[in-house]
Amino acid sequence: MRLVILAVGTFVLGVDGFVLPGLLSDISRDLSVSVAAAGQLTTVFAVAYAVGSPVIATLAGRADRRVVIGAGMGAFLVGMVLQAAGPTFGVVVAGRVVAALGAAAFQANAFAVAGVLAAPERRARAFAVIGAGSSLAAVLGVPFGLLIGQVWGWRGTLWTIVVLAAVAAVLAGAFVPSITLPATTMRERLRVLVNPRIVTLLAVSALVLAPSFLLMAYASAVVGVSAPGSAGAILVALLVNGAGFFLGNRLVGRVADRFASLRVIVVSLGIVVVAAGSLSVVQRWFAPTLVVLFVLGVLGSMLFIPQQNRVFVAGGDVAAVALSLNGSMNYVGTAIGAGLGGVVLANAGAGWLGPAASVLAAAVLGVAAGTAPERRAAKPAVR
Repeated sequence: MRLVILAVGTFVLGVDGFVLPGLLSDISRDLSVSVAAAGQLTTVFAVAYAVGSPVIATLAGRADRRVVIGAGMGAFLVGMVLQAAGPTFGVVVAGRVVAALGAAAFQANAFAVAGVLAAPERRARAFAVIGAGSSLAAVLGVPFGLLIGQVWGWRGTLWTIVVLAAVAAVLAGAFVPSITLPATTMRERLRVLVNPRIVTLLAVSALVLAPSFLLMAYASAVVGVSAPGSAGAILVALLVNGAGFFLGNRLVGRVADRFASLRVIVVSLGIVVVAAGSLSVVQRWFAPTLVVLFVLGVLGSMLFIPQQNRVFVAGGDVAAVALSLNGSMNYVGTAIGAGLGGVVLANAGAGWLGPAASVLAAAVLGVAAGTAPERRAAKPAVR
């Protein structure tokens, strides 16, 4: 139940993250910016999260994690208010920054607490429970948010997220147990970055989600090739992708606990290469496009949870620190994917998003397999 309460918070964060791609067209029209520029709201959020997470974790020190988690959701709420009420694109961007800092305080500590409380043989499943909030948001929150957007506009969707964030903040403050983690200074956190094994894994964390976000940050453009101007088609596509993400989340805990995390990641990236590349052929038809988006949704969980488990195990005595930095790297990957997607969309068009994601996934696969610390550790010493 402790993990379920934390999952309520990740549900709220997930609704915000997953629903935004479906609102880009409305945001761009209302704020008089291009769709590619509106898509950079994802990039701004990711960069602010990546930079803010280690700083917030250091300032929090030995503070009660219940307080930090509740305050984080409160800050996220303030950021969402700025976005919902923002009269200009600049104010909305500022709101994304504030919301990202709140999300960093909440999410990094939620996963750290889950990792500390769980037994080693059940850690991946504990992470999956926290991640289930995001997967449920993809299935239920996205269509609900988009339906609200169609009736009351994109600002109505964001005001709904404000209400959900208030509920999550109250629940976190009331029911999350008081837990303190070992305090670390910024110097100690940076010292983690001289550990070659952890640095290698963090670099992979910064890349592993980028191919999927290159596509999903611009889901409306991807679907627009086969169903131009159809708000219903975008809603269905995001719902199908969310259903895949939910299914992947239900499977990944047991898969990652049973099989080597590296193997799960390598196989998943290989499937991403094929699935994203196939969009160049099938994107002209709506149904095959939905199949690809469903597969990519399943693989999202299959990449996130195992990589997180690898970092936690490699962290050892500083696992909480490593996990915090890993959260930052995940959002660096989000920024990379959304940024590259914006460049591709602006210069080559929506038809090239799939091939670009496929090439990027192949490159990430090579990096993940070629730099894996597990493989080097498994090799016998040469005498």
